Amino acid sequence: MSQILLLSSLGLIGFSVYLFVSTILKNTANEDALAWASGDEPSKSKSPIVNFSRNLVHNFTIGYAQKVKSISYRKKVEDKILTAGLTSELNVDEFIGLQILWGIAAPALMFILNFALQLGFSNLFCAIIGLLGWFFPHFYCFSQKKSRNSQVIVELPFYIDILALSTEAGLDFIGAIQRIVDKANDTPLANEFSIVLKDIKLGSSRADALRKMSTRVDMSEVNSFCAVIIDADQTGASISQVLKDQSIQMRLERFVRAEKAGARASQAILMPMMMFILPAVFIMVFAPVVIQFFNGGS
Repeated sequence: MSQILLLSSLGLIGFSVYLFVSTILKNTANEDALAWASGDEPSKSKSPIVNFSRNLVHNFTIGYAQKVKSISYRKKVEDKILTAGLTSELNVDEFIGLQILWGIAAPALMFILNFALQLGFSNLFCAIIGLLGWFFPHFYCFSQKKSRNSQVIVELPFYIDILALSTEAGLDFIGAIQRIVDKANDTPLANEFSIVLKDIKLGSSRADALRKMSTRVDMSEVNSFCAVIIDADQTGASISQVLKDQSIQMRLERFVRAEKAGARASQAILMPMMMFILPAVFIMVFAPVVIQFFNGGS
């Protein structure tokens, strides 16, 4: 019975290796395009794991991902992808497919290999790998959102200044955004302004386009900026003056955040200093006294 089980496991392993190799070597551009509602092929991801996994997902787990019909979970995943700025890299089906691939399929294959080849991995290790694999897409979205928000915080006051100067020079708000889009590099905030401009050109009102931008970025600073612009647009206030005031406020908030970060850093360094630096200082100061005491004061 054990020999039959071993042979069947080896056959399953060989078949899995064949499918894996054929999937890696297969060109799946058409499948990639079909998985996106827009019909466009997704852009290359910043994560090598996502790029490596894309063919596997589209060949093995995308069908199971599409069977997940929970509206609330799909909405949650969609919001994560949107606020992380990954809408051109991932969609909801690929996100869930990555979870199934690394959270279920990979640990199951590891368990089979461990049983058949006696690799010595514990079941707890396979379970931990599965847990990390299941949450890998969430970790990736969180890290990208954090990096994106950091860039937006740095760029926002500068871009607001440009908007204020452009409106003072005679351009309207849309023209000022167009100037930023034309001159700015490929940065998260410049891309968001480009989307705002595209939405307005497609027929959306300025307020709706700014509200969509606020939803995509999901930051208090951007929410405040969009709310102030919408309010000024509705009340007829001077856009340039509002932008100047907003820029001053953004810089004050950034200065306060820098002060808080410095205070946290001083507190964080206190424990390593007490554990490593102070003992070394005590040894250097009191070691000669102790040695002299044990030598009888000579």
